[in-house]
Amino acid sequence: MSTSEPQAGGRAAVRLLQGYVWHPQGADIELEHYLPHELDLTPGTADDQEAAHVLWDGVTPPFAFFENGEPTASQAFYQFTVLRVYGERPSNDALHDDATAASQLLGPLLDGTPEGFGWQLWEDLRDL
Repeated sequence: MSTSEPQAGGRAAVRLLQGYVWHPQGADIELEHYLPHELDLTPGTADDQEAAHVLWDGVTPPFAFFENGEPTASQAFYQFTVLRVYGERPSNDALHDDATAASQLLGPLLDGTPEGFGWQLWEDLRDL
């Protein structure tokens, strides 16, 4: 049995977006003030799917320098994941649509963060 394939008839937790967010270590930034813990990807529908979960955990910077040569050691880094639990694993096209919807909901929120806040996110449709 593959660990990336859910059991028949079972629920499937799928990562939609993965990446990092960061800000200067000395900045008084609480991520909860800018980012939700859940995203409703199907507003206004009778869809009984659970909301997507937005998770972040502090991590050591995953790379030593930014592309501009600035060291990352002065930044607080967080592993960032958006996941959703499904009754059964949808098609990759449906998962891509959910990842796009999550990205569109997060975009304005990330754009509204304070100066010095950064992020790098990408689609990642792997099962958890």
